[in-house]
Amino acid sequence: MVGARRVDGGVGGTGFQAGAATQLDTATKLDTATKLVRSSGPGWWLTVYPTAGEAGGSFRYEGKRGRWLDVPEEDPERSKREAARRARGQVRRYCAGNRLNRLGTLTYRDEGCHDPCQLREDLGGFFRRLRREVAVERMAYLWVPEWHKKGHGLHAHFAVGRYVRRTLIEAAWPYGFVHITLIGDLPVGSGPLAEARTAARYLSKYVSKDPAAGSGLHRYEVAQGFQPERVVVWGRTAEKALDQANRIFGRGPEFVWQSGDEERWDGPPALWASWPG
Repeated sequence: MVGARRVDGGVGGTGFQAGAATQLDTATKLDTATKLVRSSGPGWWLTVYPTAGEAGGSFRYEGKRGRWLDVPEEDPERSKREAARRARGQVRRYCAGNRLNRLGTLTYRDEGCHDPCQLREDLGGFFRRLRREVAVERMAYLWVPEWHKKGHGLHAHFAVGRYVRRTLIEAAWPYGFVHITLIGDLPVGSGPLAEARTAARYLSKYVSKDPAAGSGLHRYEVAQGFQPERVVVWGRTAEKALDQANRIFGRGPEFVWQSGDEERWDGPPALWASWPG
């Protein structure tokens, strides 16, 4: 649990106590697509991911035509950083929301694989065969490609949300070798959510490298139909918006980050928070 923190809400300073319950001038709406809650003016917008245990957003000014005025001028380097940041966030939420807490790596024998399209075809076949091996019709998974440092081509890091015997994984991957990565360095008693967040951090390292750069392919691939549910909340201040998120989780966050703590933050006022599983 965090203690009393201060956040610049953009409409005067606002302090908040994590988990505080008050009557607020806010709007809340279930949002499983991309629509935003309509508000009466400037305020804080947070996207809450209940199954992933997190929420994030920023303060926004609404222009005359409904466009937000917090968009900076075009900057190629910033765009690359933002793309990497968004990809890491998507990986984290997908892994956490689906409790993907089992990690593995698939490599090729002999000269390896040097064709990104071939890798994707092979991984598609791998997950189809793996579903048959464990006798399930649908299974959430996420995988990330990586180029071998010594020129052996591509391999893939993957995460699933259930125990699968190594022999079954090997039977589903006839192209080379299987390596299992153990998730460690967690406090005693850590649950599936904490394990999934650790798995996401591991996979995010490879997403940040953008192994698909220049190919027109995605940085990572996932099983379709398992995207975490989203709920959009709005409040005139950060305190009010965060309180709405607290109500969804039924408790206060265990961690809160705010842009006001960053000396070189060059975007709109923002915050991000996470809740325990």
